[in-house]
Amino acid sequence: MPRHFAIVPAAGSGSRFGAELPKQYLPLAGRPLIYHTLLALCRSPHIERVLVVLAPDDRHWRAHDWRDLGPKLETVYAGGATRAESVLAGLQAAATAAADDDWVLVHDAARPCLSQAMLDALVNELRDDPVGGLLAVPVADTLKRAGDQNRVAATEPRDGLWQAQTPQMFRYAALHRALEAGCSVTDEAGAIEATGEAPKLVKGDASNLKVTFPADLALAELILFSRKGS
Repeated sequence: MPRHFAIVPAAGSGSRFGAELPKQYLPLAGRPLIYHTLLALCRSPHIERVLVVLAPDDRHWRAHDWRDLGPKLETVYAGGATRAESVLAGLQAAATAAADDDWVLVHDAARPCLSQAMLDALVNELRDDPVGGLLAVPVADTLKRAGDQNRVAATEPRDGLWQAQTPQMFRYAALHRALEAGCSVTDEAGAIEATGEAPKLVKGDASNLKVTFPADLALAELILFSRKGS
């Protein structure tokens, strides 16, 4: 049976957030934000190994105690300037353990509210899929395209549009080949699409938000506290 590995690219500085610390280390519910991200993956019985890919000069990771995340967690100090470079570093670190047809789940470091139910749904729905896929949610809001001076240039139809989330789950060899091709994409699904394949959309939940701005941090904390004891 194919195994499941998780890669969390965490070499970014989080410059859009505007904080002194990289946002993955900002405090959230009493822990660094990335702790909650990694906890969801380490807790999953589906996942055999969790590789967090850090910048080579990361000086923040060792300031925290991660031991209670358990033995699945492995640090890789080889993150690159782009997400693709960091994920490739994670794939290379897993090369001696992962087979070509094993599954790799890539998850955003700043997406701390992934639930076990969402993770179960992704793994179970894609178990026998020939391509793989990703968590996503249908777009609910009206979309406006901006023109000059941030005035509305057009209203875009939202029919059939989904907002991509993570984890994104693909076979080890297929993902490695797709990312090595060097196409300019912002997620792993885009790299797989560039090879001519069509990843499957697995319905997620809006609570699986990505912390990008300060208001997102407060919302993520509310979500995490609402799950305590549940």
